[in-house]
Amino acid sequence: MAMHFIFSDEAVLLFDFWSVHSPAGMALSVLVVLLMAVLYEGIKVGKAKLLHHTLMNLPTATSQQLILETDQDSAGTGSDSSPVSSTNLRWFLCHFGQSLVHVIQVVIGYFMMLAVMSYNIWIFLGVVLGSAVGYYLAYPLLRLV
Repeated sequence: MAMHFIFSDEAVLLFDFWSVHSPAGMALSVLVVLLMAVLYEGIKVGKAKLLHHTLMNLPTATSQQLILETDQDSAGTGSDSSPVSSTNLRWFLCHFGQSLVHVIQVVIGYFMMLAVMSYNIWIFLGVVLGSAVGYYLAYPLLRLV
């Protein structure tokens, strides 16, 4: 395996079964890696939006106090579910979702890194171009938060 960038239409990417031996196979592999980089940038934006949503749902001291006062006032109505526990459950679910999205982002990031470590210039350019396209397409969505 070469330890420098090479222009070649042959490479083994990530797994033994992803072995490229033709220009058409290399073009398809570059497209797959490009789309993976676009997905990576989209996941970063989705993670930021999920973080914003989680922070907006965090109960503050005054909102918890208001919820507790409301809960005490309605204690005689026979309400079984506490608003505090439902708020905590919502926060936990948002945090759990964030953790899953983070794991997916890390896995895709390592896959892209390993693909670049094939030292094939076409794969490297696919990752760079995919990252640029993903950033260009995804980051304007942050304004909609």
